[in-house]
Amino acid sequence: MTDRLPPLPPQQLTPAQQAAAQAVIDGPRGALYGPFVPLLRSPELMQHAQRMGEYLRYRSALGTRLSELAILVTARQWNQQVEWAIHAPIAAQEGIGQAVIDAIAQRRAPPGLAPDEQAVYDFCKELHEHKRVTDATYAAALALFGEQGVVDLMGLNGYYTFLAMVMNAAQSAVPPSEAAPLPD
Repeated sequence: MTDRLPPLPPQQLTPAQQAAAQAVIDGPRGALYGPFVPLLRSPELMQHAQRMGEYLRYRSALGTRLSELAILVTARQWNQQVEWAIHAPIAAQEGIGQAVIDAIAQRRAPPGLAPDEQAVYDFCKELHEHKRVTDATYAAALALFGEQGVVDLMGLNGYYTFLAMVMNAAQSAVPPSEAAPLPD
């Protein structure tokens, strides 16, 4: 697969693209990579996406461990290799067990989830597969995370779906990673 929207040479960037790229580089990501490479073609969209993603990834009401779990479920749902390559190692560092990561990669129900992890997993799976969540799943998430946490969980699923769509359509190149690629 050829990367349809590869990195742009710095000397070809418009002033708006330069400013958008610099905002990502100066933020917690520290570099322009992954979905921000194709999104740079639309600098205003990229700036808005970057700000939303910065909140959801680094400061959501769920915390980084559960946010990373939601990202992995979304990456698997969309067969998104770039998201997986970036986030599977982060999820492991944040305390998501390797058996859980491997099960998600294999499209199997993860073993031994903690109650908060089970609530996130169930919510994400239902939302992706059924386009809604049951009352029981919603109530479990609400009891654990409150309304802000539930809304942030919805946001994580939507935001990482957006990024997956961008990178799948752009055929973004997968970065080197310690994570095994998602199987077909």
